[in-house]
Formats: sequence, structure tokens, C-alpha cells
Amino acid sequence: MTIQWFPGHMAKARRQVTEKLSLIDIVFELVDARIPASSRNPMIDEIIKNKPRLLLLNKADMADPKITKEWLEYYKENGVHALAINSQAGNGMKQIVSESKLILKDKFDKMAAKGIRPRAIRSLIVGIPNVGKSTLINRLAKKNIAQTGDRPGITKSQQWIKVGKELELLDTPGILWPKFEDQEVGLKLATTGAIKDTILNLQDIAVYALRFLEENYPEALKDRFNLEEIPEDIVSLFDEIAKRRGSMMSGGLIDYDKTAELIIREIRTEKLGRLTFEQP
Repeated sequence: MTIQWFPGHMAKARRQVTEKLSLIDIVFELVDARIPASSRNPMIDEIIKNKPRLLLLNKADMADPKITKEWLEYYKENGVHALAINSQAGNGMKQIVSESKLILKDKFDKMAAKGIRPRAIRSLIVGIPNVGKSTLINRLAKKNIAQTGDRPGITKSQQWIKVGKELELLDTPGILWPKFEDQEVGLKLATTGAIKDTILNLQDIAVYALRFLEENYPEALKDRFNLEEIPEDIVSLFDEIAKRRGSMMSGGLIDYDKTAELIIREIRTEKLGRLTFEQP
């Protein structure tokens, strides 16, 4: 299965980001804590070049806390400023401003030495669709400014947003890269909901997700679907889950589409607990 997705408004978003860069002090790159590597857009590096950056691992409440800790240590060792946050609940919001001040201390010290009056930090928020940018903006601004939703592609335009006196944010539409060189990246993005379900084959994604769970979270898989053992054959595993959940058609046939949908929904709504799909 080849997953490709590059609507026209994303090409426009890329151009808009490039145009606004000269006004920006720091870039907040938002990624999904469940897939910190796969949810980073490699195009972002070439777009923002050498701008100071703060990597924000959002949805940390949905990710495996042990692996999130490993990711943060990995970034620290590699000189990347990173924070784990939960924009839905507002966890880690204060750290964003204080970490930004730390990163930009030299720049603002030089400005002060030249007699330039202190001003708010100007930041740009970038990230792939459905990673939680609008929720983060609303949480930082303490009001509903950005439109939110649990489906990708909600933000369509750019706007400046004031966050108290210390921070100004420029929101951007989500930018997904045109083609995934590694198909597993596409499957991880699809499993966590970064790509619209309407353009996907959900059975392929459910197969990928089940194989991942079987290898990395077998107990969670068994507990959730009341399995004594996990069948080795993927079709048998689908059948067992379908029978236990009543995803059947007339004549006792398995409804594989309905079963695939159920598996993906349960992963996304944390019915199998906190999961992370890649390690540093």
C-alpha cells in the first residue's frame, strides 16, 4: 500500500511559512509523542533552516511514559531542545515559554545591549495535520482562537495570536510531505490518525497495528480482546476479535471492514492503554 497525500493547500502553506520566517524568533515544531520520528516532517528542516527550534512532543498522555522519557533523553544527548506536553489538559504549557526564553537568551541579551526595548517572543508553530496545533494555541492563548477537531486538515489559514505579554504565535496549516519514502512511516501516521481515513485501506492499517501490538504490547492485546493466546495467523486473529465483538455479517461471515475500524478506533481512544509506536 502506497500512502500519498499532498493537497494543494499544503503547497501554499509551505510557501507562506517560508515568507514569514524573517519575522520569527523561534519555531515550535509539534510532533505526536506516540510517533516522534514519523510525525516529524523532513521538509520542515529545509524550510526553517537554522532558526532556533523547540520540539514539542504532544499527546504525551497517550504515549508510553517510559518510551517518552527515552525520547527526551535521546534529544538532549543530540542537542535538541524538547518537551513532552499534553495540550488537551494543558500540561507543560508554562515550560514552553520558559524554555523559549532559555533558547533565545543570547539573542535578547544582544538586543538589550543595543538598547532595543524588550518585546514578546515571536514564534511559529509547525507540524503535520492532526498533531494538535490548534488545541495548543487555544490552550496557550487561554481562549478558543484556532478551530480544533480530531480530524486532519482543520487549519486552513495563518494568523498571529498573542499569548500574554511574552509570546506571539503564528499558526500555520499542517504540512505533510508529498510522499513517504518509508511505507512504515505512512502506516504509523495512519494508525494514529494523521491521515484522513477516507483515503485509506483500514484493513491494511489494522493488520499493521495488530502485528505491532503482538510484538510490543501482547498483554494489552490479550486483555482488551479476551484472548488466552494470540493466534499466529493474522486472519485468525482478526476472526477471534470479530467473534468476540460481534463484527459478523449474515450467515456467520466476518465483517473485516467493521473489525478493522473497531481495532483502529480502540487504539486511538486508548482502550489498549498508552502506546508508543517507535523508539529512539
